Amino acid sequence: MIIAALRSAVIPRGGAFESLKVHQLAAPVISALLAQNGIAAGEVDQLILANALGAGGNPARVTALAAGMPGVSGITIDTQCAGGLDAVALASALVDSGAAQIVIAGGAESYSRRPLRGETYTDGRPARFYTRPPFSPDPATDPDMTDAADALAVKYSLTRQAQDGWAINSHRKAMAAQDRLRQEIVPVAGVVSDGYPRRMSERLAARSPVLSGSVSLVSTAVEADGAAFCLVVSDAVAGRLKAREGLTIRGFVSAGADSCLPGYAPVVALRQLFAKFPQVAPGDCVTEMMEAYASQAMVCVQESGLNVQQTNCGGGALARGHPIGASGAILICRLFYELQRSELSDGVCAIAAAGGLGSAMLLSKCANPSSFPTG
Repeated sequence: MIIAALRSAVIPRGGAFESLKVHQLAAPVISALLAQNGIAAGEVDQLILANALGAGGNPARVTALAAGMPGVSGITIDTQCAGGLDAVALASALVDSGAAQIVIAGGAESYSRRPLRGETYTDGRPARFYTRPPFSPDPATDPDMTDAADALAVKYSLTRQAQDGWAINSHRKAMAAQDRLRQEIVPVAGVVSDGYPRRMSERLAARSPVLSGSVSLVSTAVEADGAAFCLVVSDAVAGRLKAREGLTIRGFVSAGADSCLPGYAPVVALRQLFAKFPQVAPGDCVTEMMEAYASQAMVCVQESGLNVQQTNCGGGALARGHPIGASGAILICRLFYELQRSELSDGVCAIAAAGGLGSAMLLSKCANPSSFPTG
């Protein structure tokens, strides 16, 4: 069960977080989670942190030390964009198995401070530096992500205007929700609100550069820095802490799909997920859908039977930015707060990742976690 979720603001690369390393983004969020819920650092069994742009060194352990949790070993995972969602699923599995009682899970990414990555050779050639690793052994099935987003748009006949329109609406929702979004944002470096949402018009969108085919700069999420974490606990801990709110993780699917169309992968995951819960109608779920590209979000909502009116109610990644390892956890954090204010009881998060990965999670409101037996 998730009894709390918090995040930093999301700030475009080179902005107010440009000097902060991953652990400096993550530790304040974790410390706030513990303080708000009356949990001592020594009570935490594990920290699972997703990070996609680092160069090893187990940033989860570095973060645990920075957050004053020396007894926590820390586990770092990398499933690219899906990592933050996958981390929470792994935390839930640990708790459900009885291996842990309190786990902090989520992700953090510093695009601004990402390390240089290089490939070395044994024949004397100098190292080749790269910004993007391969996500498939065959280059023919490992397209540029923006080109893949355009291919998805072509397949589903999405015009540039339609994609830009989705992005404009994302900004509008984020602007309208700014006041209530602050309840989920922990001040980091003095920043208390997302830095990218803006008043976007069709005319302004039309002037933005085309990146590939019908995909424009407006319909592509910007590279960003940020962190988000959830507090995943057993029912006994929820009862002991007298938690007032909570989400039960009912199901999770991590699916492999066509690496040539990675943006479609969440559809595969969502269909498998809802097949396990035929009593839950996709159209009756509050939804947080990743918006790495507008085409991806549009196709996933349409092909999964989700309700567009209940999707990304406070804006999505097109209005915030995309701190890769943190983005999946941000979806859960957003859903945690959106479900509390909704009359609906079920919610779903879904995200695509490079290589044709799709992750999806079904969650439901728990009316009174404090009533659970304390063991």
